[in-house]
Amino acid sequence: MQTKSVLLAGVGGQGAILTAKVLVAGLMRAGYDVKMSEVHGMSQRGGSVTTQVRFGERVYSPVFGKGAADMLVAFEKMEAVRYADFLKPDGVAVINDYEMASSATAAGLAEYPSGCVEAMERTFNCLTLRAAEIAEALGSVRCMNIVLFGAMVKALALDSIDWERVIRATVPERSAELNLAAYRAGRAAV
Repeated sequence: MQTKSVLLAGVGGQGAILTAKVLVAGLMRAGYDVKMSEVHGMSQRGGSVTTQVRFGERVYSPVFGKGAADMLVAFEKMEAVRYADFLKPDGVAVINDYEMASSATAAGLAEYPSGCVEAMERTFNCLTLRAAEIAEALGSVRCMNIVLFGAMVKALALDSIDWERVIRATVPERSAELNLAAYRAGRAAV
């Protein structure tokens, strides 16, 4: 199998790193060689968080450059635009149609840019969903990361892995059922 590269991009607190850990755990369980790299930035202050995951038969480095990602999973729509240059021309973007105000936007110093999703859709193959709304309907907006995970798994055609078992083993026990429902809803949304 050719090495696949996935970039997960979000804002601190959205669960991008937990999502990457679920992905890595499942891929390793399935026998793939997997490497993961994470950048927290100013994550505790609402800044960008990115995680790069590479998997295949043999992977030598967790890091990839611009134009190398097979998939970009954006937990917030501005993050999709911010990291679009990492996608291959034939790559797929899974985008959460959700906006989080940056500190400058929240302070009224800047406006949130309009047309983020539309700009991505003009250039890339995009799967856009309202993961926050789906998660809220399930009972907690905090599981929107696993809604996005379900969409990502389906888009990557990784259906042969028992993701429900992996999710149950990775997330806190008290939130396992909610996260399983979120995973199923994300798959159904694509």
